[in-house]
Amino acid sequence: MGEYSAADEPLDGTGMRIAVIAARFNDHITKPLLAGALDTLHEHGVTGDVPVFWVPGAFEIPLVAKRLASSGVYDAVVCLGAVIRGDTPHFDYVAGECASGISHVALSTEVPCVFGVLTTDDLDQALARSGGAEGNKGCEAARTAIEMVALLQRLPSPARQGD
Repeated sequence: MGEYSAADEPLDGTGMRIAVIAARFNDHITKPLLAGALDTLHEHGVTGDVPVFWVPGAFEIPLVAKRLASSGVYDAVVCLGAVIRGDTPHFDYVAGECASGISHVALSTEVPCVFGVLTTDDLDQALARSGGAEGNKGCEAARTAIEMVALLQRLPSPARQGD
């Protein structure tokens, strides 16, 4: 098979079915992340309606990601949210469980579930990463989804049990 990186080719999402999950909590951050993700998907050939599923917060993202990834309808799921550190350990529980849950869904379904959830120390960092000085992590998450779908399409399918 040789060496392959989807990053060596132009991003082409033509024919890909990608869904987006966005958390309503901190929507002043997630709305720009969503706009960046949708613009990037369309810019790279993902046509038609890209469904967006809103959830209350980042903690709820993995459950919806599991349902979407398990449906057989989508090639990838982009997960967007913002968890900003506060004065309590709430940040650690939400951010950690969200990341772990999204990773578990991707591994168990073999559908890329891209972690586009900002985990920042303060609001300024979140603003910088949602279209400010640090770019837009929603755009990056969308590019990652396209690249991962393209890469998985080139890899051999998993062996079936009992063969």
